[in-house]
Amino acid sequence: MIRVVIVDDHPIVRAGLVGILDATDDMTVVGVAADGVEAVAVVERERPDVVLMDMRMPRRDGDEATALLREAVPETRVIVLTTYESDDVIVRAVAAGASGYLLKAAPEAELLAGIRAVAAGEVALAPSVARVLVAHAGRPASTPLLTPREVEVLGHVAQGLSNREIGLRLHLGEATVKTHLLKAFAKLDVADRTRAVTRAMELGIL
Repeated sequence: MIRVVIVDDHPIVRAGLVGILDATDDMTVVGVAADGVEAVAVVERERPDVVLMDMRMPRRDGDEATALLREAVPETRVIVLTTYESDDVIVRAVAAGASGYLLKAAPEAELLAGIRAVAAGEVALAPSVARVLVAHAGRPASTPLLTPREVEVLGHVAQGLSNREIGLRLHLGEATVKTHLLKAFAKLDVADRTRAVTRAMELGIL
């Protein structure tokens, strides 16, 4: 039996997913959460096989919650289930450690097949998402010279951590974290955190 936790801030979506999964012979919903903070608590308690994770939620978004869960409960695998399929959202989710990325508009059979695949250690990607990732992976790398610390800070940004959280994790002041990021932005020729992460992934730095 595949044990699943559902994370979504819309009660109707949560109820619909519970109904779909509990109607199968090989899946059971062991917990639900309405945001990323609640998700971490529920998953740490229930330790499910798979989490269905929304991306845009109050308090903590899905990519940040995914990164925290992958660190705290590495045996649990995450499928992002969202309406968003923009490049930056997809890259952030995969960078955070998601094993699958499916769209809420997908047919029920595709969703169930994705859950079974991820529970078995495989990946599950909507076709449009797979195309984005292939395009990013195929871009030529002409790598700017980022320092190891700049790469480390960017890696934590990719997990969805704030400057303050990065500082606490790396034992740095928040101003120092910001300085590292600004230097990385300049080297990558970008203006914001999201583009810095996607650009670093394009270049093979992350």
